[in-house]
Amino acid sequence: MKISISTTAVEMGRLAAIDVARRLNQAIAERGYARLLLSTGASQFEMFESLIEQDVDWSKVDMFHLDEYINLPITHPASFRKYLTERFTSRVPLRNVYFVEAEGDLDAMLAKLNAEITAAPIDVGLIGIGENGHIAFNDPPADFKTMDPYIVVNLNDTCKNQQVREGWFATPADVPAQAVSMSVHQIMMCRAVISVVPRAVKADAIAKTFANAVCNEVPATMLKMHPDWTLYLEDLSAAKLDRAAWAEYMI
Repeated sequence: MKISISTTAVEMGRLAAIDVARRLNQAIAERGYARLLLSTGASQFEMFESLIEQDVDWSKVDMFHLDEYINLPITHPASFRKYLTERFTSRVPLRNVYFVEAEGDLDAMLAKLNAEITAAPIDVGLIGIGENGHIAFNDPPADFKTMDPYIVVNLNDTCKNQQVREGWFATPADVPAQAVSMSVHQIMMCRAVISVVPRAVKADAIAKTFANAVCNEVPATMLKMHPDWTLYLEDLSAAKLDRAAWAEYMI
């Protein structure tokens, strides 16, 4: 585990993007291609702006993404497919793009996507942490036992309220009740996990992640068990972190 704390979200995003690019380039050099897993949301804005500027042969990169609301069309402002198309996939020439298409026949989509994601390891997984401590849409109490790669989950009220505060929906009632999410087990299968977590509203979640032992009531605590996890924070999101207690992990 490594922890990086920057003075601004822009600097945090830049450092994380450099780290992602380095790991992708290493995978391409070793195997001729790389596999990248992406999260979305307002917390990733600065990282994406820096990531598209990195020197990576994107034509050798396959991209997956973490989650999507069920039956939300790609035209909706909150669609994660729309988010990624506008901020990433339309701006770099990726080899393959594997979206979570959570409309229509979910069983068929899940079977196809699960086969694709398990065909080879993910080299770099960008995994955000929500205000309620969720990773992907695995809200507390998260399912730590399932080994299915992608699963259908129910969204809790804290998660829905976060989506409203970030401006994706007008009211909590407008947020879909369910989503397709990568499972915690599958997230932990990534060769490397990088978490980009800015903003003061995430300070409580970060503090709880480090104050608690691994527990499904704070799903992000599981990331501490990953052999190659790097957490990028800014001063605002790190405000409640006991830096002295975790000083040995600071970079």
